[in-house]
Amino acid sequence: MVIMQHADISNQSISKGEKMRRKYNPQLSLFTTPSNNPIAKELEQISLILDENRKLVEIVYEDLIRAKRADTGREGLTAEQVLRCTILKQYRQLSYEELAFHLEDSWAFREFSRLNREQHPCKSVLQESIKSLSEETWEAIHREILGYAQMQKVERGRKVRIDSTVIETDIHYPTDSTLLADGIRIITRWLMEGKQLSPQPGYVFSDHTRVVKKRVLSILNAKKEKVRKVAYRDLLMYAERVAGYAVNAIAELRSFEGNDINDTFGARALADKLERAVGILGKVMDQAERRVFKGEQVPASEKVVSFFEEHTDIIVKGGRDTEYGHKVFLSGGSSTMILDCLIVRGNPADTDRYRQMLDRHNENYGRMPSQVSADGGFASQDNLAYAKKNQVKDAVFAKKRGLSVLDMAKSTWVYKKLRNFRAGIEAGISTLKRAFGLDRCLWTGWEGFKQYVWSSIVSYNLLVLARSRMAQA
Repeated sequence: MVIMQHADISNQSISKGEKMRRKYNPQLSLFTTPSNNPIAKELEQISLILDENRKLVEIVYEDLIRAKRADTGREGLTAEQVLRCTILKQYRQLSYEELAFHLEDSWAFREFSRLNREQHPCKSVLQESIKSLSEETWEAIHREILGYAQMQKVERGRKVRIDSTVIETDIHYPTDSTLLADGIRIITRWLMEGKQLSPQPGYVFSDHTRVVKKRVLSILNAKKEKVRKVAYRDLLMYAERVAGYAVNAIAELRSFEGNDINDTFGARALADKLERAVGILGKVMDQAERRVFKGEQVPASEKVVSFFEEHTDIIVKGGRDTEYGHKVFLSGGSSTMILDCLIVRGNPADTDRYRQMLDRHNENYGRMPSQVSADGGFASQDNLAYAKKNQVKDAVFAKKRGLSVLDMAKSTWVYKKLRNFRAGIEAGISTLKRAFGLDRCLWTGWEGFKQYVWSSIVSYNLLVLARSRMAQA
């Protein structure tokens, strides 16, 4: 099957401020070589779906030009290429470096991404382009795909299943000792970096990272509480010293005048980073003092778990192991597509988000679902009453929690069918985590977290649609 060339005449009248950003690549790119490889077949079908939904590129384009990035030198990737490269990355779970390699090496990947012969985007270009698409853009793309799936009669959103999960952030398991060591190491590295400025700043510091590593190992291997506390006291002493070095350095770097403008601005940026790190280290020192020496239980809302992913929440779900990331609420349909995704801060109870999930479904589809099946954690009399009040015929929860079966569903048979139907979203969540990287978010920051999740969901849904087309062929 051949993918037709897209000639977008709007590219012919690009304003001066937008001349380095196009919607489409005007050069022909075709899946001309039939392939029996399942990945190539899936890519071909995803490509056809994207071609049938040209508004997706419009959405991406508006986001790209709104960001007002000044591309220099070579013409930047088109909006279409950015969209396709992102989908390819999430679909195949590639790092930016791996994506750059495969776009260089694989004809199927190049053709899917609509790259010209002379286009060989490097890791940094791909990263900048892909990370530039906002959460709002991905949500808008998602809604367009839902509309397409409804038009194609793949998913009408009549029968819905709801569950929640935790997606971890990319941090190591946080302990007070390792966090203290992280802060000391990071600040020391930046103090060393500052010494490379010209002229060299006059602040002084000592590198304690080696002895700090030894103290961390002593804490991890300590069999006696006394030994552990002595090592912790040393760690806190070194942390206080390093914080003092940084405070002195910040003052000097703020007023630093370099031999060139790059050093001057570099000093200011370094001062900002050091100031932020000292603030976090102070919080870590406080929580270590309270926990180790005062025996206090520090509330989760006050704990620091990472120097880089500060937005990370501490989540204990159902009495199981503690997880570090964010709680995500998902709804799925009969097609196995993900119909909605709600990413939240903190650790709200499932019951608190049930109504919101129904309301969001109503916004996406213009109506409530006829049948809803949710995990037992969502069960409450108020939630059942809300669903029934809003014309949900059958509102089933996996655990009754004092609710009557006949209040939830019109018959015991319907209740059992919907309860079994709900279990299907667990398989979808498993696929998202196993094959689309949603076990752990690898993008940084709160905004990056949301972008990562939504781009993975969009890629997953496109694959579901592609496989549906292949099954019907």
